[in-house]
Amino acid sequence: MAGLEYDKKEMEELIDRIVSRTMRMDLMWDWPCGVAYYGISRAYEVTKNEKYLYLMKERVDEYLELGLPDWTVNACAMGHCLITLYEATGEQKYWDLVMSKADYLRNEAFRFGDSVLQHTVSAENDFPEQAWADTLFMAAFFLLRVGVKQKDEEIIRDALNQYVWHIRYLQNPDTGLWYHGYDNVAGNHMSGFYWGRANAWAAYTMSQVGVILPQCYLYPEYLDIVGSLNEQLAALKSVQTENGLWRTILNDEESYEEVSASYGIAAAMVTKGNPLHIRYINRFICGVKEHISPDGRIMDVSGGTAVMKDRDGYRRITKDWIQGWGQGLALAFYAGLLDFENNRCDGL
Repeated sequence: MAGLEYDKKEMEELIDRIVSRTMRMDLMWDWPCGVAYYGISRAYEVTKNEKYLYLMKERVDEYLELGLPDWTVNACAMGHCLITLYEATGEQKYWDLVMSKADYLRNEAFRFGDSVLQHTVSAENDFPEQAWADTLFMAAFFLLRVGVKQKDEEIIRDALNQYVWHIRYLQNPDTGLWYHGYDNVAGNHMSGFYWGRANAWAAYTMSQVGVILPQCYLYPEYLDIVGSLNEQLAALKSVQTENGLWRTILNDEESYEEVSASYGIAAAMVTKGNPLHIRYINRFICGVKEHISPDGRIMDVSGGTAVMKDRDGYRRITKDWIQGWGQGLALAFYAGLLDFENNRCDGL
């Protein structure tokens, strides 16, 4: 994509700082670590820096020695880095864990309606018959990667089904933007806000489908996914702030700019490859610089956020602390920039 404005060497140095700062965090085997290590995995895959693989492998092996928790939808986010570790090392223990997570999602995780994965954060029935955008990253995207690697059409179709139903439950066709969650029991979107990071989870994971799924155009579900993404990204352009970021409630000018959502949305634009997005990506590259500390901490990232009860619930979530998802989505964005020339635009 001609016109992206960044310096490759500076970007590689920035990635290195972010990876180093991320590895100083005491992340547990759960979704914050899953997103963070997905970002490190992408950094390794693009830069081929063996240090990133070694750091991640050493920590994951430590987790294995300490013992792992019960699987949940959120804990399956760790499957992303396990795929990379297996591909890089060939060690079967990593793939065995990948398949254990896939088996949990396929056969044990709570589902409702047309076999839609219910969002869970513990071994309990946390949110009965609720669909959250978060599940696309933690589970659907992961299942798709497993299905493609295994050449297993049943798993691929299951993953694509998750995308299709989350689109139907969560995207507003009138605006193109995504709600945070949907309650199938009540038949509503609960508080009904366009949460920034929910839109990042949706946009980024949808952008990846055409990249990782061979002959994606032969799957009818893909046309739903790419159609949804096109509408969403067109809408997201209109709510980008003058600083190049996106807000924690996208269409609320009184809510703060939230950096993890901004990274995820910008990363989706980079992957999608639409030349009409160039100026929005460049505006983001410039504007986000002031939200990165010298040692690689991504700042102004909102804390873990449930589907809040009201507008103030979202606006009052703290953004004072380092978060694994902020680090990981930043790395996904910068790796995507460096890997841009290897991306293919789906043309749809």
